[in-house]
Amino acid sequence: MDVRPRHRSDIDPGLAPAALWTRAYLRRCAATADSADLTIALRRDDGTASLFRTRVLAAGVDDAATYRHVERTVKFLLWSRGAPELLLAGRSAEPLARRLQADYAPGGVRAFDAEFFRKVFERPLVFRATPLDALPAASSSHLPLGRHLEGCRIGFDLGGSDRKCAALIDGKVVFSEEVKWDPYFQSDPDYHLAGIRHSIDLAAGHLPRVDAIGGSSAGVYVSNKVRVASLFRGVTDAEAFDSRIRNMFVDLAKEYGVPFEVLNDGDVTALAASMSLGRGAVLGVAMGTSVAAGYVDQAGNLTNWLSELAFVPIDYRPEGPADEWSGDHGCAVQYFSQQGVGRLLPLAGIELPPSMKLPERLEELQRLMLAGDPRARLVYEAVGIALGYAIAHFAAFYEMSCLLIMGRVTSGQGGDLIIEHARSVLRDEFPELHIDLVVPSEKDKRHGQAVAAASLPSLRR
Repeated sequence: MDVRPRHRSDIDPGLAPAALWTRAYLRRCAATADSADLTIALRRDDGTASLFRTRVLAAGVDDAATYRHVERTVKFLLWSRGAPELLLAGRSAEPLARRLQADYAPGGVRAFDAEFFRKVFERPLVFRATPLDALPAASSSHLPLGRHLEGCRIGFDLGGSDRKCAALIDGKVVFSEEVKWDPYFQSDPDYHLAGIRHSIDLAAGHLPRVDAIGGSSAGVYVSNKVRVASLFRGVTDAEAFDSRIRNMFVDLAKEYGVPFEVLNDGDVTALAASMSLGRGAVLGVAMGTSVAAGYVDQAGNLTNWLSELAFVPIDYRPEGPADEWSGDHGCAVQYFSQQGVGRLLPLAGIELPPSMKLPERLEELQRLMLAGDPRARLVYEAVGIALGYAIAHFAAFYEMSCLLIMGRVTSGQGGDLIIEHARSVLRDEFPELHIDLVVPSEKDKRHGQAVAAASLPSLRR
């Protein structure tokens, strides 16, 4: 594909933005005879479904490019919308479905994705070709959570390098606090449980009573049960995970005896934006230990979409940076997280001790930025350029009028630089898009998710 970004980072010039690659491929389809429509449907067990329509070149024209387009699109759909069953309808559907089934299976190149979704949906991924008239209608369900502010509430937000808590009385924050912790590689479930209890009890000490508790955490949660969560990936013993982690929040709800809800931290990010702005069609992205994302639709409702955007492909260069967890190349986590910062630091000439952990590396970058070090600017410029192109790609999958950007990576002067470059990319490359980039205050960046999390449960009547 003819991908020539107008904006290039000095330290990461090889970025092949997914939005530009896809635009070039679709233009090629439009100019090539016998190109055809392809519809991808994601059917979920709750009866809802998502449909996505694209175009593909005729078989034999450039099969490698066509499969790259379809596979990367499918991967984005899986991690953004989620489903155990994918149906393809169109002239080339049969061979594409067969190859996708082989790749997204145990032992395939997307075995990580296959295992993740097996855990989420409790059955293997299935890819099938089907006639166009047999596709399900598009639909989604709404989660009846959030926007409840009455009473004395506690909200907590569990991140990879810190956990936050807030105490609210009738929507007013009376206390908020941040405590560092290191959960990723802790194999003992008691470490996690003790930390969560500590945050809840810390907030409870500033309330006359506790009426409800809401939590925000990376991962997939169904009825407060942990399906898959990077936060607890250090608990590798399957028996310990099933007996101590899976029902951790269910047990905490019984322990505290009040309405208790836990939701993916990205959804809470989007909810926070929608509540504060009074708007719908909001995509929230928290750039921290990983990339947390969530979506509120045009009507202001949370949906049953996954929006696990850490693993979506946003860079189509074959030699793009590999994610250390999934093994795939060019995924968002390597650009918009502490991992991404850690990758870019040496490219900017900033060499730090190998023993320094990612949160400390980010803190050092922020210190250098405050000191006016030009190398620090190069890191933030690279993040901002990649973000601008990624937002345009997100817009192909989400109906959005607003993007809320949060997280430790966006704190301080560096965050302003990220937004500045992202806006420049959107203005110069995608003038047809009208998406407001919203940055919360420094306090909301650190504690906004905990406050929105507190609003999740409704009070029992």
